[in-house]
Amino acid sequence: QVQLVESGGGLVQAGGSLRLSCAASGRTFSRYAMGWFRQAPGKDREFVAAINYNGEITYYADSMKGRFTISRDNAENTGYLQMNSLKAEDTAVYRCAAASVLGRPANQNAYDYWGQGTQVTVSS
Repeated sequence: QVQLVESGGGLVQAGGSLRLSCAASGRTFSRYAMGWFRQAPGKDREFVAAINYNGEITYYADSMKGRFTISRDNAENTGYLQMNSLKAEDTAVYRCAAASVLGRPANQNAYDYWGQGTQVTVSS
């Protein structure tokens, strides 16, 4: 089992920045790939970004490229999502997830464990 806890969400003005954290406990975090997804009210869950087990390979949804950066610190068992130039349409609950085998990073079914999520609200 891997337990994931997100933090760092909040209310921010459009154009601002937030850094989300995903703290992992349980099995060795460094053995898992990690992803971030988001879900806005009334919308389907959407892929944001993913990173492989050692941080060398990253994946992004097209609309996040250049604005969001995913990273991880395996020594701290923590993953991060740096979000810059935030827009009102980025408002959502953001959840991190861990996958033992990351075959298709944007496919939520590829992930084995999920956090509860953290709310990000961007005011325009």
